Amino acid sequence: MDSTTISLVRTTFKAVAAVEDGPEKLTRSFYAILFARNPEAREFFPAAMDVQRDRLVRAIAYVIDKLEEPESILPFLGQLGRDHRKYGVEDAHYIAVGNALITALQNFAGSEIWTEEVDLAWREAIALIASTMMTAANSETGPRTWIGTVVEHKQVLRDVAVVRLQLDQPMQYGAGQYVSVSVPGRPRMWRYLSPAIPANDQGQIEFHVRRVAGGWVSPAMVGQTNLGDTWAIGSPLGALGVDRTRERDMLMIASGTGIAPLRAQVMEMAMRGNNPRVHLFVAGTYPCDLYDIETLWQLSQTNPWLTVIPVSQEDTNPWWHFDPIPTPPPGMYQRITGKVGEVVAEFGDWADRDIQIVGSASMIQTTKFRLQAKGTPTENIRHDPLF
Repeated sequence: MDSTTISLVRTTFKAVAAVEDGPEKLTRSFYAILFARNPEAREFFPAAMDVQRDRLVRAIAYVIDKLEEPESILPFLGQLGRDHRKYGVEDAHYIAVGNALITALQNFAGSEIWTEEVDLAWREAIALIASTMMTAANSETGPRTWIGTVVEHKQVLRDVAVVRLQLDQPMQYGAGQYVSVSVPGRPRMWRYLSPAIPANDQGQIEFHVRRVAGGWVSPAMVGQTNLGDTWAIGSPLGALGVDRTRERDMLMIASGTGIAPLRAQVMEMAMRGNNPRVHLFVAGTYPCDLYDIETLWQLSQTNPWLTVIPVSQEDTNPWWHFDPIPTPPPGMYQRITGKVGEVVAEFGDWADRDIQIVGSASMIQTTKFRLQAKGTPTENIRHDPLF
């Protein structure tokens, strides 16, 4: 796409976003048009559409922002296309979605903004998006979804559960990737989780799930999951993982259940004979939020390339958590009290490291800011898209 086309698409979307409740009105209009023209498409989506509408806006905004970076946006769209296979989406549905989005934009923008040039620009952008997603989806040979049977459910905190499942067939994913998951009590409400163990030939997979207050799905995963339940799991997504082409030491930073994809990576690295040095900061609000710290200490004791540094904002556990705070083995770092971004930055600028950050959007952005302020190159820092 040329710069003029990108500018027209970006300007139009910004005009929509600038209107009060503009993005919400646009997505409501889009889905109304899509379902009116294609009633069969409604079965792909959950009954409650609030999360879906919000996710659509953020995905469109992300794609538009990255149109000048094909090296990042094309792989992202390819993964999105593979992920959409779980819905049973066919090529005709991509065309229907594109036409509905153009109609919604045209109705919203009005004739003064929606010129012939704008129309052509959006059609070119949507054609690129749809063709990339369709090509990736059609090139996949694996199943649309895997079915996992719950074989273990352990509530490690009041709001965190570790769930292990046996898949109907092994899934090949890279340690650090994430997958979409749907549970029986919340049909068609897909949520993204990162496997906490590497892929294996036995078809086992493990997730660490935190209950989100007011959430639709995570409370059911944490508090209402039973042995024998079956979860549907979509194709693996994401680009986190050990980049062995860089031959650089690594800095990993995780908060809460964000430890899962980093844990999977260090477990996979432990199976190799040659690894870069890894400093892994594990953070939480309270000491008890470091629920997996003993596993990580054990890994570091047998793998001298791994250094684990525990961090918590508070020095004591909340009133409802009575378990003792784990004592680190000899030679391990004592827990540090403070905000993880500040603690990591105090260690140095980490300019020579390949850096991964996993946690909430605010934690990722704050930690990135702290590292950049210390002189860490932005291109050294990786995390999955915040949308």
